[in-house]
Amino acid sequence: MGIKGSATCVMNFDGAKGWLVGEENKGLAAMFTMMNYERLGVGIQGIGAAEASLQSAREYANERIQSRAPTGAQQPEKAADPILVHPDVRRMLLTMKSYVEGGRAFSTYVAQWLDISKYSQDDEQRKHAEGMVALLTPVAKAFLTDRGLDTTIIGQQVFGGHGFIREWGQEQLVRDCRITQIYEGTNGIQAMDLMGRKVVGSQGKLYELFVQDVATFIEANTGDAALKPYLEPLAAAVERLSDVTEHVIKQAGDNPNAIGAAAVDYLDMFGYTALAYMWAKTVKAAAPKAEADTSGFYTGKLKTARFYFDRLLPKTLSLAEGIRSGSDAMMALAANEI
Repeated sequence: MGIKGSATCVMNFDGAKGWLVGEENKGLAAMFTMMNYERLGVGIQGIGAAEASLQSAREYANERIQSRAPTGAQQPEKAADPILVHPDVRRMLLTMKSYVEGGRAFSTYVAQWLDISKYSQDDEQRKHAEGMVALLTPVAKAFLTDRGLDTTIIGQQVFGGHGFIREWGQEQLVRDCRITQIYEGTNGIQAMDLMGRKVVGSQGKLYELFVQDVATFIEANTGDAALKPYLEPLAAAVERLSDVTEHVIKQAGDNPNAIGAAAVDYLDMFGYTALAYMWAKTVKAAAPKAEADTSGFYTGKLKTARFYFDRLLPKTLSLAEGIRSGSDAMMALAANEI
């Protein structure tokens, strides 16, 4: 389907002889010495495809002319305005930009914890970082690749019919990004790992590490005027996620289907909340430099953060309601009713 440059094939080992590497029944633990890095790398692969799609879509939206802006002609000397003037095209491009730049910040955030867990000389700090890595790795792999595919599809949509043909390259990015949801552990398995092993399995202790990190950031920046519009909705999103976390932990004690029913929506909700945290951090870094910015780089960051909080973070509300509904509706059908 995609990644044509990869020598992907079926390999048969029927009748082959194998040699034990390491200790018996310890193979999975050995594999995981590199798995967290690999899963973060796949998340970054998803963001990379999304970034390429965004760059092409942004350029196309500036060049392609069609109709006039709802507020009147923006380039009256031309036969029509660039499609960039239309609100729905803005919605698509800003959604792409929100996912790509927020996702890139999140991948760096997770990579920092990976580095601390490997290189810190402080035992307590290293143990704390290991907990953060365990919690955040499935989110980085699954959420970034899910939103990566979403972004490549949106980028294809910006092109309209041109996006469906090979000439423009957008369709290849959709095909190439699709594998990232599958290999290094399918995203459904990542969600089960997060919900089952990391959250319910630790009775919320690993989850609390992330909550404490966000709470520390909010408390440290309560006096920052630029951050004021973001801290309250960020705190509300974390509280909503915490309520849902507690709800699933309680459900799981009585209902063996609770974890599987909640897992994918929970990972998405966690991801949207984590990206809100990343965008708040971005505002803190960009705001002091925005006033003198003539390039649009820093001012663009601030305005994209506003879009993310207004239009994308509210998705956590519907996700929370779906999680709270439990497993009854999805498990009610017999096999012949599906």
